Amino acid sequence: MKVAVTSRGNTLESEVDPRFGRCPYFLIVNSDDMTFKAVDNANISAGGGAGVQSGQLMAEHDAECVLTGNCGPNAFSTLNAAGIKVITGVDGIVRNAVEQYKKGLLAPTDEANVGSHAGMNRVGNP
Repeated sequence: MKVAVTSRGNTLESEVDPRFGRCPYFLIVNSDDMTFKAVDNANISAGGGAGVQSGQLMAEHDAECVLTGNCGPNAFSTLNAAGIKVITGVDGIVRNAVEQYKKGLLAPTDEANVGSHAGMNRVGNP
């Protein structure tokens, strides 16, 4: 299964970034063998629509699930429309987050957990 994780860095040992639309990287992890691809997030400095554009990017990479700290309503709607599960409240190291997901310790949410534009003005460390 392809699991996308919002990340502050481009390795499995990087920290999960709490922002969906404005994270520096998405790590697309194959949960079966833990191989991954780091995807630069060009939407990090978008004036608006970062969540929607990032959601579309996850669909283009065939992600089946997204692990993140927070997800706003527009991003959530985009991911939901693409059939991508969203798990919020995730933190720590990317590798550990994926392992928790594989063990069934993280459950998908059915709604956004922050308001629109929650990640604005937080480029860099939140």
